[in-house]
Amino acid sequence: MPQIVSLDTYPVRIPFMDGGRGTGGTPSRWHTLDMVLVRIEDEAGNVGWGDSFAYFCLDAVKAAVDHMIAPFVTTARIDDITAWNLDVQRKLHLFGRYGITLFALSGVDIALWDLKAKRQRVPLWRLLGADVPVRRPAYASLVRYGDKDEVTQQCERALALGYNHIKLHEIAPEIIKRARDVVGPGVALMVDANCAWTKDETAALRGTFKSCNVLWVEEPVFPPDDYQSMVEIESLGLAVGTGENAGTAFDFRRIISTVTYPQPSMTKVGGVSEFVQILRSCDRGGKVPMPHSPYFGPGYFATLATLPLMPEESLFEFLFVEPEAWTAPTPAPLKGVVSASNGIGIGFEPDLDVLKRYAVRA
Repeated sequence: MPQIVSLDTYPVRIPFMDGGRGTGGTPSRWHTLDMVLVRIEDEAGNVGWGDSFAYFCLDAVKAAVDHMIAPFVTTARIDDITAWNLDVQRKLHLFGRYGITLFALSGVDIALWDLKAKRQRVPLWRLLGADVPVRRPAYASLVRYGDKDEVTQQCERALALGYNHIKLHEIAPEIIKRARDVVGPGVALMVDANCAWTKDETAALRGTFKSCNVLWVEEPVFPPDDYQSMVEIESLGLAVGTGENAGTAFDFRRIISTVTYPQPSMTKVGGVSEFVQILRSCDRGGKVPMPHSPYFGPGYFATLATLPLMPEESLFEFLFVEPEAWTAPTPAPLKGVVSASNGIGIGFEPDLDVLKRYAVRA
């Protein structure tokens, strides 16, 4: 087993356009994609890439990777990545069980799996036990516009690109209804509230969700781990999706027993190790995972690489924005469909010029 000789972080900030105002749910205007890319190299020259969630927390996440996770990696020989991941969780739990700590761990875990698959010269999905890459429907994950005309324009653009599944981030009933009118009855429509409502407010919108034939209501209530409220919302005949703010397969046990659509996030949940365990738990629990994947780096590729482990009903989330640049040639949805890569590892080969051009300086 080759020894790991280096772990380097690449903080990157790429501007994007989305047609919206970029306000309402973030500390300031959201118009850049922040990510901390992780590069691991072993003594044989093999390289693995990972991706730590870093929207609005880039500096903290980079510091966590560099100072909390890297010491467990450099000079190590890591074969059982899942066991290594759990061991690191045990050693770091006093300093933050979830959040920044887990964002950092996720990126390093993804890089280790990419490295392992590259050592064996196989795609990650094959290393994880799948036989063939698969194609899955993607959905256009629109940002929040708060404007009927803008929602109309963006829905029409998604339809023109071949999407048959569209997710809104709107909270006004009249805008949700407008979207349904625009896309027609044959397109699946989902609504992500980002925890905007109470349980009673969500219940009061039941008529809107039913009349618009909403496939799922995502993160309807705050806090996002108020699972009892979600049980009560589901009892009204509304399917709920949640999980993008949860961490580890252990935490997901409650989600899988609670909602119709568990939504693990590759760059937040603990990386490939925890993500795959969640998929297996969903299978045992008879639930369909709907991964959270608004990424444009290795996290995107790693999520694609796990598609062959998901049921046919799973959908792939594509954040409906236009980045100024891509960190790598990216298999974006084509006519609303994506496929796992046949490339070795997670299939990510970075554009080093882009990483340099959009690097965030300390």
